[in-house]
Amino acid sequence: MLQSKRFLPLFLTQALGALNDNVFKNALVALIVFKMVHLSPDDAKAMVTQAAGIFILPFFLFSAIAGQIADKFEKSRLIRLTKYLEIIIMGLASYGFLTNAPTYLMVVLFLMGTQSAFFGPLKYSILPDHMRDEELIGANGLVEAGTFLSILIGTIIGGIVILTEDGLTTVSLLIIALSLIGLATSYFIPRAEASEPSLKINPNFLAETYNLVKHSAGNRPVFLSILGISWFWLFGATFLALFAPFAKDIIGGNERVNVLFLTMFSVGIALGSLICNKLLKGEITARYVPFGALGLSLFSFDLYLASNTITPASSSLIGLTEYFQRPELIRVLIDLLLISISGGLYIVPLYAILQHESSDSHRARNVASNNILNSLFMVVSAIGAMGLFKLGFTIPEVFLSIGVLNLFVALYVCKLLPEVPTKLFFRLILRICFRVEVRGEENLEDLGPKAVIVINHVSFLDGVLLAAFLPGRPTFAIDTYVAQRWWVKPFLSVVDSYPIDPTNPMATKTMINVVKSGKRCVIFPEGRITVTGGMMKIFEGPGMIADHADAPLLPVNIEGAQYTPFSRLKGKIRQRWFPKVIITIHPPKKLRLSDDIRGRERRSAISIGLHDLMSETAFSSCPPEGGLFKNLLDARDIHGGDAAVVEDIQRAPLSYNKLITSSFVLGDKFASFTKPQEIVGLLLPNSSAAAVSFFALQAIGRVSAMLNFTMGEKNLLSCCKTAEIKTIITSRKFIELGRLEELADALGREYKIIYLEDLKKEVSLGNKLCGWVKNHFARSFHSKSAPENDDAAVVLFTSGSEGVPKGVMLSHNNLLSNRSQLAAVVDFNSTDTVFNALPIFHSFGLTGGLLLPILSGIKTFLYPSPLHYRIVPALVYDTNATIVFGTDTFLTGYARVAHPYDFYSVRHIFAGAEKVKDSTRKTWSEKFGLRILEGYGATETSPVLSTNTPLQYKAGTVGRFLPGIESRLEPVPGIPTGGRLFVKGPNIMKGYLRAEAPGQLQPPEDGWYDTGDIVVMDIDGFVSIQGRAKRFAKIAGEMVSLTAAEDLAGKIWPGFMHAVIARPDVKKGEQLILATECPDATRALLLKEAQEQGISELMIPREIEIMDKIPVLGTGKTDYQTLQKELVPEEV
Repeated sequence: MLQSKRFLPLFLTQALGALNDNVFKNALVALIVFKMVHLSPDDAKAMVTQAAGIFILPFFLFSAIAGQIADKFEKSRLIRLTKYLEIIIMGLASYGFLTNAPTYLMVVLFLMGTQSAFFGPLKYSILPDHMRDEELIGANGLVEAGTFLSILIGTIIGGIVILTEDGLTTVSLLIIALSLIGLATSYFIPRAEASEPSLKINPNFLAETYNLVKHSAGNRPVFLSILGISWFWLFGATFLALFAPFAKDIIGGNERVNVLFLTMFSVGIALGSLICNKLLKGEITARYVPFGALGLSLFSFDLYLASNTITPASSSLIGLTEYFQRPELIRVLIDLLLISISGGLYIVPLYAILQHESSDSHRARNVASNNILNSLFMVVSAIGAMGLFKLGFTIPEVFLSIGVLNLFVALYVCKLLPEVPTKLFFRLILRICFRVEVRGEENLEDLGPKAVIVINHVSFLDGVLLAAFLPGRPTFAIDTYVAQRWWVKPFLSVVDSYPIDPTNPMATKTMINVVKSGKRCVIFPEGRITVTGGMMKIFEGPGMIADHADAPLLPVNIEGAQYTPFSRLKGKIRQRWFPKVIITIHPPKKLRLSDDIRGRERRSAISIGLHDLMSETAFSSCPPEGGLFKNLLDARDIHGGDAAVVEDIQRAPLSYNKLITSSFVLGDKFASFTKPQEIVGLLLPNSSAAAVSFFALQAIGRVSAMLNFTMGEKNLLSCCKTAEIKTIITSRKFIELGRLEELADALGREYKIIYLEDLKKEVSLGNKLCGWVKNHFARSFHSKSAPENDDAAVVLFTSGSEGVPKGVMLSHNNLLSNRSQLAAVVDFNSTDTVFNALPIFHSFGLTGGLLLPILSGIKTFLYPSPLHYRIVPALVYDTNATIVFGTDTFLTGYARVAHPYDFYSVRHIFAGAEKVKDSTRKTWSEKFGLRILEGYGATETSPVLSTNTPLQYKAGTVGRFLPGIESRLEPVPGIPTGGRLFVKGPNIMKGYLRAEAPGQLQPPEDGWYDTGDIVVMDIDGFVSIQGRAKRFAKIAGEMVSLTAAEDLAGKIWPGFMHAVIARPDVKKGEQLILATECPDATRALLLKEAQEQGISELMIPREIEIMDKIPVLGTGKTDYQTLQKELVPEEV
């Protein structure tokens, strides 16, 4: 700020003016006391007292006129005029010093007081003209610091220089020089236009003084600030006036000790002013004023106690050396420093409030009113001190008296601002206990007076956290039933609350009026504390209030409080007393709805908009930090090292500690034959060994390439070449049981094959001990190879269903973002168990079945094959799984053979990779009582883009897009509805690795990924997949969806697998062929169903091929490439 041209010239001008004032005043006092030998000590004291009164008198006489002039005319020009006046006055003062004329100098002192009376309203009222609101606290802090340091320097220079041999001449030249420099700096002060140019100046100073004070009293914040500032000057003037006799008579010190006290007091005020600016961060508030006032009293009491322990060491006065050798005197110095720091903390916000709360047209006159009352209080200070001395009080007792009086002032301030000390007390306690961090406070700057603040509700601490850390005094909407509980009432006594009855339809209307009146209202949209760990049902009430009150929604997220015993997740997560709590304040947002949307439709739109806002808030509040292995360590810290997270068919669960230790041990082995950031192939089935191997590579900064052992030798070799893999990690047992010897031999001829069994034999006791040590100091060891967020983590490969497989490079940020996106919309917690039979070389199986559960404290059971239709349901039953992942093909197979009770423990079934048939959905609903939560994604999107959830579900769709995902639809010729989907977001891949350019990354253009799918979005945002762009045939000029033709067959013959392909046709361009496993399928039945549903005959396949088994990829998708080769000869 001191480098700003808006502030520096004014700062220098006012500091030089204060310095000149004090050089002159103290030189005059020294001249009277020490140079005028003809005066008796009593006469000298009387004259010094007169001098103080003469300097203050102009503030009573001229402040009213000065305030009027400052409001009427351009301020920078007026400041220069006062500096010219200062030069003239200092010239007259020089003459008085050189002629040793004290009476004449008293007249000059009156003129100097007059100049100061005119300058004061200008310097304080011009600050808001040049400084932004958030800069006012800092500017006032620097002004106060500069003023008191100028007082200190002026006091020292004026009192010492005048007593030297050529002191009169030196002081005369100095005060003229200072006034000239002050004039020079004043020319750089920017213009500040007149705030009330039409003002008529009232020359009657008595009447105008009354008017000024009366007007100020009509503005409560302004008048309270003026009274507070005036009280400080009463307090400070008392101390400053008594420092000299206190130093001499009580301490037994010489004039240097007096200067030390003045120095400590001035430096303390400056420090307090700067500390205040640091604490408030530009916010104009009286938040710390009560603490400053209490500090003034507290340390005044201690100063009294310290003073009573002092006895002068000898009859002679001590200097600084002797002073610092006595501990009790150092205590006095500390008390003075803390008193003055408290003063700086107390006074700076009051000046800022005075300026900020004053209207532009009356600001200078309010400052003038402040100067009048300041002067009055200082006079009262002098009279009061004299009265106490008359009553026989000692100087320490005067300090004690002023401290006691100040205590009543402090208590009154606390009464005026009851929430301030309470809020700061709770802030202190909460910061100590929970290391509370508030992020996004800058988003409050543009927030108007009215707003609806919406927060996720995770614990009973939420209200206290918000009351303590949100600025101002928002109104809390609280359930009338909850408000009656005894433990809530203390909280309600220190906040503004509005109990509402949720059963009363008028409650929302009442809250609308509260917000309309200009208040910020805090509402928990979920209406209750989460019992799942995720977001609960969102009520549209807060959105309706914001909509009708034309107010923005301010989303706030609380993270960490759910781990305390004050949540309702006991038994569902590992609770602890003092986890770190993060409060994230997001930018305000308005729900912008068309005026044409009304009634139930509008409420529905508001509900969806509020749900999206809360889920976006949950997602963006926890941005990914570090890589996958760092997040594994974070998960251990949250859920405990002994929590079991991985299990396979060996039924030997791995805890976090075992997983991390094993990863370090195996990682050390991997590091011996691989390089940092090298892409290493993993050819392993779903198993604990695969999980350990994966995280072992992550621990040492390698990239895991998940190899699909079902895609055949040719495609697998192509994948290894595309990703420039040199080493492949696998298992002899897996190769043997999977009958993959020929594949292993083929890979071994071109790549280095490492078998886990061989590495296990090499693991020594020393290796295990090293792993144990690394587990206990995991972060330190991992930091040496820790990747950046955007570094590659995994390479997956496309299925090859539409050609040669491509490598898809996913970063740590991609995978972690997708995990966070899912966590924002789906409830899961550590009581869940995931059953994952989808292979981890499939993105769905990797992210959903491995990474999401392990990094979220959820146990995952890994099964090596989804095709074991009898075994999988039995194991789901045996493991008490609550979350299952699958595809339509696999879910159909399980439903066909499973017992209705096999899935009794399941809460969520997620399906993806292919469209879920209505028949599959119906079977699962009727047989198992479960909804299939169909989702949609791609390997390139890590993989999930959208999903149905328990909160937002619509059958036949793939749900709504996850938070953080942007989408656009581009029209496709011949397809009237929907469009080709392009997506962008943090989960979109780094890029492709293509067979024609091995090792070269091809990122998506401008971050947008072309899904190649034709989709339709309804009014509520639910997405329906029409089919792949490549899965459309052009028949007689019309675009026909092959997926829709498959759906038609599925409706007629449910429970069987169907696939439709196209082949060239001479007459119509293309014709459809239906491949089906239903032995009774006929074209006549297709035609009949089409006629009944009004479906075009173009969608009916011309041929039907009945097959024993339709070819399927390892991921569960139909292998259309193989099917095309079987049904369409190459010559066609």
